Amino acid sequence: MRRCDFTRAEFLAKVCLNLREKPKITRNPLEKPLMNDIRPIPGSSVATPALVDPFGRQISYLRVSVTDRCDFRCVYCMSEHMTFLPKKDLLSLEELDRLCCAFVAKGVRRLRITGGEPLVRKNILWLFRQLGRHLEAGSLDELTLTTNGSQLTKYAADLKACGVQRINVSLDTLDERRFRAITRWGDFKTVMAGLEAAERAGLAIKINAVALKGVNEDEIEDLLTFAHGRGYDLTLIETMPLGDIDGDRTEQYLPLSVVRARLLDRFTLEDIPYKTGGPARYVRVKETGGRLGFITPMTHNFCEACNRVRLTCTGTLFMCLGQEDAADLRAPLRGSDDDRALEAAIDAAIARKPKGHDFIIDRRTRRPAVQRHMSMTGG
Repeated sequence: MRRCDFTRAEFLAKVCLNLREKPKITRNPLEKPLMNDIRPIPGSSVATPALVDPFGRQISYLRVSVTDRCDFRCVYCMSEHMTFLPKKDLLSLEELDRLCCAFVAKGVRRLRITGGEPLVRKNILWLFRQLGRHLEAGSLDELTLTTNGSQLTKYAADLKACGVQRINVSLDTLDERRFRAITRWGDFKTVMAGLEAAERAGLAIKINAVALKGVNEDEIEDLLTFAHGRGYDLTLIETMPLGDIDGDRTEQYLPLSVVRARLLDRFTLEDIPYKTGGPARYVRVKETGGRLGFITPMTHNFCEACNRVRLTCTGTLFMCLGQEDAADLRAPLRGSDDDRALEAAIDAAIARKPKGHDFIIDRRTRRPAVQRHMSMTGG
């Protein structure tokens, strides 16, 4: 296994030595990038330029899909009869670790491990342990996970030991029969047991629920009181036009503007500046004291402050969830043990990150915005 090598060209070292003032780190993702916007490389005195896209947004958040496979078949996410990638096409865990190291060296401060269902990947704890060393070194602020909860009874305590402090758990209903209908293959009791295991392990929990018209829209208040009653955050998500599914998304799509208006009939929602690094806009629910997030790619996109890119389990980097443009990082990764070609490919990809997506769900636009499923890109 090859370990991360954070050495850089002498050019950067000379630049850093010639700087008379301490390098300034741009914190505002909308602020215009500066020539001296550089970060120290973990384990080195040499600094590297932060990743800044053409619109001045600093890329500090990487979502990494470790597998496209999942033990559920959620109706809004994938077809029931999916064809998954051959295992030979997937990056090894060692290669995923090396890629993450390259992004951390370039200023990424948050890593989220996703899938598919990431915890079905064989030996996945090895990767979490490897990535945890960046937390110990102070070069990473957060290592998190999005999961369907099916494997948490097995892995929750180990995840906590690896440095994971909080997790997102996808849960769209509290009705056992409805849960089965939405997930097709999921077991509600197993997920509930997983949540309890995560609580015992000391993990902070956020519930992610996709709002689905005619499916769970009558449960939104119940999900809110359930989550806040157990000390969890809740984030509501609009369904997105990603990949072909068995059904019509126009029948699923429920604008969160409608959901929020309904909630205001019962609850007091107070806007708060709370951020987790992702796209959710949060409110405090006065009656429960808990936090409620809204992810609204359709009614109010969050592109203006996007700080994220997504890496698939095959080494493809998507600079935008809703665009097809992508960069192949597998070729430079496997082409050399030296990271210079890989770093150049990352820089070139960020240089063409688009301003935003073009999601549309209506009766005139039945085709998905992109053909790949969410399970391929990573949640």
